Amino acid sequence: MKLRYLWAIFTIMEKETASALLNVLIFLPLIGIPVLWAMKDKQVKYAALFFSVIPMLLSWVLYFQYLRFSTVEAATDGMVLQTTWNWFGGHLGPEWYTRFDIKFMTGVDGISIYLVLLTTLLFPLSIWFSWSSVHEKEKQYYMLLLLLFCGVLGVFVSLDLILFYLFFELGLIPMYLLIGIWGGKNRIYAAVKFFLYTLVGSLMMLVAILYIGNLAAQDNAGIFTTDFYKLINLKIPSDIQSWLFLGFALSFAIKVPLFPLHTWLPDAHVQAPTSGSVILAGVLLKMGTYGLVRFCLPFFPQASVMFAPYLCTLGVIGIIYGAMVSMVQTDIKKLIAYSSVAHMGFIILGIFSMNPDAMSGAVLQMVNHGISTGALFLIIGMIYDRRHTREIKDFQGLAKQIPIFTLFFMIATLSSIGLPGLNGFVGEFLVLIGSFQSTFIGKSFAIISATGVIIAAIYMLWMFRRVMFGELDKQENKELTDLTRNEVLILMPLVILMFVIGFHATPFLQEIGKSSDRIVDFVVNINQQITMK
Repeated sequence: MKLRYLWAIFTIMEKETASALLNVLIFLPLIGIPVLWAMKDKQVKYAALFFSVIPMLLSWVLYFQYLRFSTVEAATDGMVLQTTWNWFGGHLGPEWYTRFDIKFMTGVDGISIYLVLLTTLLFPLSIWFSWSSVHEKEKQYYMLLLLLFCGVLGVFVSLDLILFYLFFELGLIPMYLLIGIWGGKNRIYAAVKFFLYTLVGSLMMLVAILYIGNLAAQDNAGIFTTDFYKLINLKIPSDIQSWLFLGFALSFAIKVPLFPLHTWLPDAHVQAPTSGSVILAGVLLKMGTYGLVRFCLPFFPQASVMFAPYLCTLGVIGIIYGAMVSMVQTDIKKLIAYSSVAHMGFIILGIFSMNPDAMSGAVLQMVNHGISTGALFLIIGMIYDRRHTREIKDFQGLAKQIPIFTLFFMIATLSSIGLPGLNGFVGEFLVLIGSFQSTFIGKSFAIISATGVIIAAIYMLWMFRRVMFGELDKQENKELTDLTRNEVLILMPLVILMFVIGFHATPFLQEIGKSSDRIVDFVVNINQQITMK
């Protein structure tokens, strides 16, 4: 009976109420920061989990509302649950103030809604895991995680470029501090490298945003605007498009990270605390690929097609390079870090194939990578807390000692290499099929990328065999304890999603396809019109 009443609330909720809840979702983690600051240290971890679980529950409410309203709203402009507030500029105020049109503008579509759900899942799991692994400066640690939570959510729902840029930068400081304070032996080097790489790329994007805003003013009565809908219809000359595209794409490519801009990633992953690695791989890297899909393709359709073969080339190089370098790693965490370079290369290939199947596969693979790699980093963190080492040579025969751990490790490994029946297979398969059928790049890209799948299976299974099988000959390993109940509960949602997406990806792909197909069609049609002229 109570479930019936709850469902009734869902079905009668007004669109405006659901849209307002989207903004509440963004700032809920931020509300938790002063609360944590005022609490005693022993209670902080419980409050941090509370202020991360509430957004997770709210995100599912919003997901059901998205499904309710998407049929009507998405048929017009693709975005659902939109809100728009005048933020800076308007009709009232001094003359200089009225020349600006910067809005607090948010909304979701079939692409961003799943990235929001992924974000609200990984943050509570990361905070829960930290209960047993972080014991110093806990209050500051959880406050930074909540600040980072707010920044990531804001990125995935922003529809104004200035708002997007502010949320994009908001995640930089917390991650820098998380690595620099709670990281490993070389944490300062890794944190500074991460900060400098990301900052330089972001400044290039800021310059491009200011330029495109001023360019839009020429068609907007002299008013500087960063409104998504006004910019998407802006007629930008092809030569200017190329420079603006590069300004945005460089920032996003560093975030991905795309070869050869990837060198900050392995250092950041290895030195970051486990939760930092989970968030970094699970959602922060997706901010780069999401930015390419959300802004680069629709704003600069001609430049996107022109640069597509070059970006696909770098993506394919990243796939092979990441796989080959992973094979020679002795540190498990560093191996997984380099494997992320390869996985993100597949996503870049799918995006710039300009093919509906490849694009849908790329977006789904963003979610899949967050699930499988997030699980792997959690698993590595669990064994590190027990043995305080991640060197492959220090492990052997663990399957005999910790069978439950072995089971979860095996599922996450098979998911990462794309075993049919698990989530990784669906995304990679669609990317390869779509890129092979693409009319904008050659078939050789798909063929070469397919070898990366084979190499990934080799290095991941080889790593798993060396760690889990063989003779249990080290005394330290003989004393290992299996996963606790909390650790099993932390991993269980990720494992369930691996099987759900692997066996029944259709509902996910239907919603993703509505939005990704619209972007691909827009880019293709614009270029066809220009060609016909």
